Amino acid sequence: MIAVPSGTPPLFQLLGNGVLAWALIACGLAQCSKLLIELVEHRRWRPAVLFETGGMPSSHAALVTGAAAGIGWQQGFDDPLFAFAATVAFVVMYDASGVRRAAGLQAGAINALPPATWQDAAPAKPLKENLGHTRLEVLAGSLMGPAIALTGLALAGSPLQIAQSWGWLPLA
Repeated sequence: MIAVPSGTPPLFQLLGNGVLAWALIACGLAQCSKLLIELVEHRRWRPAVLFETGGMPSSHAALVTGAAAGIGWQQGFDDPLFAFAATVAFVVMYDASGVRRAAGLQAGAINALPPATWQDAAPAKPLKENLGHTRLEVLAGSLMGPAIALTGLALAGSPLQIAQSWGWLPLA
């Protein structure tokens, strides 16, 4: 972790936060990998998967586990902040594979009802079904997050450190 002096502008403080940067990168790479998986698995180019929820791997799991691992790496795995981050990560992953997945399955069952079921009028458009994740999708994201975040922190550091090492910003 790079020490950012207290009088430093907020943008530089944000760029000095390697944990946030690498957790977001892990999330983005997980989401982008869905495009590749769609291409290989279904043999179609569908950029819309970049903006959809659900699917392999869970980008939310990559984000929260990447952040938790980065906090543990920098603050220590015995730090209460790591305990809090890990707890939040477990809640997010449980929600993705439990509550959100169940809501998606329920939406699928409602969408499958025959039109005669609706007394007044059928819904104008079907309910969104791909809301949550299978446990395997959550597991893949939860492994991807720390792998990317810890590698990035260990090898490259924060965006501020990278920019300074490339000569884009003066050394503090």
